Amino acid sequence: MSGPYCTLMLADLGARVIKIERPGYGDDTRAWGPPFVSGESAYFLSVNRNKESLTLDFKQSEGRRILDLLLEHADVVVENFKPGTLQRQGLDYASLAARYPRLIYASVSGYGQTGPLKTRAGYDAVTQAESGLMSVTGEVDGPPVRTGVPIADLAAGLFTAQGILAALVSRAATGRGQHVDVSMLDSVAALLTYHATAYLTSGSNAPRMGNGHASIVPYNTFAAKDAPIMLAVGNDDQWRRFCDVASRPDLATDGRFATNAQRVRNRAVLEPIVGSILESRDCRSWVEQLGDAGVPCGVVRDVGQVLESAELDARAMLTSVSHPTVGALRLVASPVKLSGSATRPDLPPPLLGQHTGAILADLGISAEELGDLRRRKIV
Repeated sequence: MSGPYCTLMLADLGARVIKIERPGYGDDTRAWGPPFVSGESAYFLSVNRNKESLTLDFKQSEGRRILDLLLEHADVVVENFKPGTLQRQGLDYASLAARYPRLIYASVSGYGQTGPLKTRAGYDAVTQAESGLMSVTGEVDGPPVRTGVPIADLAAGLFTAQGILAALVSRAATGRGQHVDVSMLDSVAALLTYHATAYLTSGSNAPRMGNGHASIVPYNTFAAKDAPIMLAVGNDDQWRRFCDVASRPDLATDGRFATNAQRVRNRAVLEPIVGSILESRDCRSWVEQLGDAGVPCGVVRDVGQVLESAELDARAMLTSVSHPTVGALRLVASPVKLSGSATRPDLPPPLLGQHTGAILADLGISAEELGDLRRRKIV
C-alpha cells in the first residue's frame, strides 16, 4: 500500500497520477477481499481515487517504448519494487537520471536501497514486528500486537510524498531532480519518537501499556456506566479540572496525586479510583461535562460511528464519486485543507486499464496501433 498511498496523497493535492498496471491482472490489491463492491475490491477503492489506469507490459520492447514516451513528460516516478528489480531493466534511478536529469525518482521499499536487507520484500506486519512497534503495542501482560491499520505502509507512503514535495521545491531552484529513498522500516523507526529517545537516553525498553501511557496518568480507557471512555489528562491543571467535574477536589490536593510525576508513581492506586468515579455516570455525560471543562476525553467509537459523525461531516471528510460499476461510491477525503487552492472534483478509482486508450492517444499512438498493442497484450 505504500506507493499507492503516496500517490493518493499527491493526486488529492492536484497531481496527475498515471498508475501503470499489468495487463490482465493489475494491482495485486484489486483481488484483495472480501469485501468486494460490484466486483471491485474495497481495499483497492480506498487508495486509488483521482488516478488514471494504464495497462502496460514494459518488459516488452514496444511497451518500453511507450514507457519512455511517458517518462519524457513525467515530473515524478514512484516505484514500489524490491531494490534491484527495475535496475535489471534499465529503469533504476541512475539509468533514468542520465536521460531525464529533471526527473524525481521515488523508491519506497521494505528496507531501503542500501543495507544488508535491501533485497528482502517488505510487508507491513513484518515491518511492525521488526521495527519494535509491536513490542510497545498490546496489553500489559499480553503478547505484542500489530496496529489495526497498516501503519508501516501508510507511514512510508506519507514520508515518500513529503520527500517528493521537497525534491520538487529543490528542483525549482537547481533544475535537477533527485532520488527519494524511503523504507518502511526507517519510517516506523521514525514514528517511535519518545519510545526511541527513552531507550537511547536510558538503555531501557518501554513496556507495553495497553491503552495507558508510560509517562502520563490518568491516560487510559475506563468503563463508564454504559460504554468505555478514553481519558487523557495531560497536565496538572487538567487533573484539577477533572477532580472538580468529578466532585472530588480532595484528589487534586492529595500528595500522592497532585503532580503528574506523583500520579505516575502511584498509578496502581489512582487508576482504580478514577475507574470507580467514571463508572457512576454514562459515557456521553462525562464527555460533555469534561469536554466543557477542557479535559481531553472521548467516546471509544467504531469505524462506522466516526464515519457517520457530525465532526467528519463538518470537515468535509467524506467524498462521493460516481464509479463506472459501483455507482455512487463514498470515500474518505483528503485531510489536507488549503485556504488558497481550489479543490477539483474527486474522480473515482479507475477500472483496470480504463484510461489506456486516452493516455496512448495523448502520446500520438493511433487507434490502429492501439488495437495491435491490445492484440499482442502489450497494453
